[in-house]
Amino acid sequence: MEGWTHHRSGLTCLQGSRRPLEPLPLSLMMGKPPATCILSRHLSVQACPVGGNTMTTTFMVLLCLGLCLSQMTHVQAETLPTPIIWAEPDPVVAQGKPVSIWCQGSQNADQYCLYREGVPEPLRREFPLEPSNKAKFPFPHMTYHLAGRYSCLYHRKTSWSVPSKPLDLVVTGMFNKPSLSALPSPIVTSGGSVTLQCGSWQEFDWFVLCSEEGEDHPRHLDSQHQADGWFQALFAVDHVSPSHRQTYRCYGYFSSSPYVWSTSSHVLELLISGVSRKPSLSVLPGPLVASGQSLTLQCHSDVGYDRFALSKEGAGDPPQRLACQPQAGLSGADFPLGPVRPSHGGRYTCYGGHTLSSEWSAPSDPLDILVAVQLPQGPPPTLSAQPGPAVAAGENVTLRCQSASFFDAFLLSKEGEAGPPLHRRSQHQDGEFRADFPLRAVTLDRGGTYRCYGSLSSTPFLLSHPSDPLELVVTGVPAAVTSTLQTPDSTSAPRPDHTLENLIRVGLSALVLVVLVVLVFQAWHSQTDSQGETKR
Repeated sequence: MEGWTHHRSGLTCLQGSRRPLEPLPLSLMMGKPPATCILSRHLSVQACPVGGNTMTTTFMVLLCLGLCLSQMTHVQAETLPTPIIWAEPDPVVAQGKPVSIWCQGSQNADQYCLYREGVPEPLRREFPLEPSNKAKFPFPHMTYHLAGRYSCLYHRKTSWSVPSKPLDLVVTGMFNKPSLSALPSPIVTSGGSVTLQCGSWQEFDWFVLCSEEGEDHPRHLDSQHQADGWFQALFAVDHVSPSHRQTYRCYGYFSSSPYVWSTSSHVLELLISGVSRKPSLSVLPGPLVASGQSLTLQCHSDVGYDRFALSKEGAGDPPQRLACQPQAGLSGADFPLGPVRPSHGGRYTCYGGHTLSSEWSAPSDPLDILVAVQLPQGPPPTLSAQPGPAVAAGENVTLRCQSASFFDAFLLSKEGEAGPPLHRRSQHQDGEFRADFPLRAVTLDRGGTYRCYGSLSSTPFLLSHPSDPLELVVTGVPAAVTSTLQTPDSTSAPRPDHTLENLIRVGLSALVLVVLVVLVFQAWHSQTDSQGETKR
């Protein structure tokens, strides 16, 4: 008998070979060591000798106990550091992708063991060819069978370390993905707060929110069942900072399999708006478009931003992002929309930013996109001109939009103009709903093709189909305007240009004046000469 050794699960009597002990089941190692020596069953270890007379047996037991106590004292003085466990590239792994678990111990470790929760024996063992302070346990293809909670330990000389802290290895892609949105908007001012909503029609018991930057541990919340059958969890994100990108994704899972998650939601990046100068936002061909047509939103600035983002008010989806497209000394980006659907109607803003910063500019002025669709009110409104569609320049005309169906408001647009349409609240009169658009002291540029639309306050960005077009004809030169009082929306009539006539008059006057001066000078000179001759 060469001696005894002790590890955290108890005492083992050694005889013969001194190869490393096999670790006991992890469940036993986590508990208290038993009060008696444990006889190893491994081939390299033999049990303590038993048999002989009573005197011999008593002597051998006392000798074993003495050696055990001595070895216990020696090993306890050399407690090994707790190992560290981690997964590469990440402990959250898509199904079928490779992953490796690493266990780091102390120098000169000669054996590493990997355990999975619920399995008493080691799942994998690694024997370094030469003493090393870490070992790698590769898994070429991640499956749901490998998902679980792992820990590791290592052996050096005659001792085993305590187990590492647990590592949760998760497989994803096993169920349909949930959706992730930001409430009220994915655009947040620096230092502000936002709520991230992870939800699904699938009856997940839990939802988990992960940060793409990895600065936080995954956050788990139990799902809330809504009356319409929707399951969701609301994650509060406070004190948003532009010091790093705020990028998130979420998953759903069931209580019965906490390490088996759904497919990832789409990635949601919060847009952190700052105070740098706002860009401008415009639209081609115009802000009013029929369903099925196309338009382009243009965000541009002279600041020199190298990326732009377009956001729709009230949309939880992440803003569209495009790289800069320099044009004529301006930085800008075009955001095409089309074919346009009713869901495209809304209020838009855009932002400028620099690639090396996660902070964006102040928002542009808002731009409303209006979509003409078939509303349930029935036929479109009608458009007429009072007193008629032909008017002389400088006179007044009123365009009236009316309908037998209820509309909260009417809008008037002129073909070819990129600005927003005129907006008037509807009035109920003589059994019809109508709105008048007065045009006072019209000018030649007021002529053109007009259409009107009806809208409801519940869907302000969806309009009815347009009325039939009305051609307004402005003719002639205006008569003298007797009143100089103008309403805020009126335009003064053009005045005739008499510049040339005035120049001719001034020239003639100057010529006459010159002639008179010459005549006066000649008269004065003649009188002077006659006086001189008289004196002689």
